[in-house]
Amino acid sequence: MNNISPQLQNQITQYQQVQQQLQTVATQKIQMEAQRREMERTKEDLSKSTGDVYKNVGALLIKVESKDVLMKDLEEALETLEIRIKALDRQEKSLREKFQSLQETINKSMGSQ
Repeated sequence: MNNISPQLQNQITQYQQVQQQLQTVATQKIQMEAQRREMERTKEDLSKSTGDVYKNVGALLIKVESKDVLMKDLEEALETLEIRIKALDRQEKSLREKFQSLQETINKSMGSQ
C-alpha cells in the first residue's frame, strides 16, 4: 500500500464503507420482508378467526373487543412496513451503483499503476 496514491487509498476506503453499508441495508431489508410475511399471515389468520381475539402487548395478552380495529391496526403497520421496504430498495440500488462505480474507478487506477 506504500505505492498507492492517497486518492486511491481514499477510494478504497470509500469502497469498503459502501460495501459495509450495502450489507447492512440488505440485512435490514431481509428482516423487514420476514416481518411483512409474518404480518400477512397474521392478517389472514385474523380474518379466519371466529372466537375471541387477543392482542400481544409486551408480556401480556389483552382481549380485543373489535376484530375490525385490530385488522385496521395490522393493515396500517403493514403499509408502514411496505414504505420502509421500498425506501430500503431505493437505498440499496443507490449503494449498488456507487459500489460498482467505485469498483470500476479503483480497477482503472490499479491498472494504470
